[in-house]
Amino acid sequence: MSAADVDDLQSVVRGGPAKGGVGDRVFKGFATGAGGLILATLAGVAIFLLVKAWPAITASAEDLPNQESLVAYIWPLLFGTVVAATIAIVVAVPMAVAVALFISHIAPRRIAQPMSYLIDLLAAIPSVIYGLWGIAVLGPAAVPVLEWLSDNLGFIPLFEGPASSTGRTMLVAGVVLAVMILPIITAVTRSVFEQTPRRLQEGALALGATRWEMIRLTVLPFGKSAIISASMLGLGRALGETMAVAILLSVSGGISPNLIGSANPSTIASNIALDFPESSGLAVNALIASGLVLFALTLVVNMAARAVINRQVRI
Repeated sequence: MSAADVDDLQSVVRGGPAKGGVGDRVFKGFATGAGGLILATLAGVAIFLLVKAWPAITASAEDLPNQESLVAYIWPLLFGTVVAATIAIVVAVPMAVAVALFISHIAPRRIAQPMSYLIDLLAAIPSVIYGLWGIAVLGPAAVPVLEWLSDNLGFIPLFEGPASSTGRTMLVAGVVLAVMILPIITAVTRSVFEQTPRRLQEGALALGATRWEMIRLTVLPFGKSAIISASMLGLGRALGETMAVAILLSVSGGISPNLIGSANPSTIASNIALDFPESSGLAVNALIASGLVLFALTLVVNMAARAVINRQVRI
């Protein structure tokens, strides 16, 4: 043992920190710089959006698109974005958790390994393909379901109808988004479920718990923060998805709680993608202002998720 190692060991025994070498200082500086770069990039994006959106924020309603206020212009887009992302999360999270549990704790290895590859492969499919699949396959196949919802659950505003004859509805768009975010949520939760300590699982089984009771009492509590984190990652993908929604959704521009009709609000991301190439002047600033709202929404959602995760860790 060298003299420097002896000094470090004596420092630790005395309760003081060991002196870092050159490698430690370089790593600390690199990590600090990387963290600062991320914060600077985030601040730069926010400043850019705010500066470009400011002319639309301060302009009168007569000068903005459709001669309406900026709030009236963005609100339907924000409503459509939140509705589509909410449907996606409600559909995708239970399915993703179930798939992750099946792969990590139920399926034989010869089945689990290929199935995990197939789930991960869903993330590599371009969003345009998902949009085309929604129009050509899922939309027409969903028409009987939409008609059943309208006939039997029409008293609920969400399924008031009349049902769309093409399937290009907000409900179908949400299901397509759910399929798109499924591999993200599944991959994160599966990796954490597989890290559940074996002693906890074996202890639960030794005490007479069934497989489901073992999963409910050990695996799910251990992976609770991972489920929340994965859900927020999927929600961020759903909030910002562009092409699949732009191709699939039949847009009317108004606000409607009806999820199975032909009249649907657009989303912020798809509206920017469709209108930006032909816009100029204040119309561009209005589109950037809607992007600023989407940026703020995503930031708030991720901050809320981080607060929930930190609370779970402390508990």
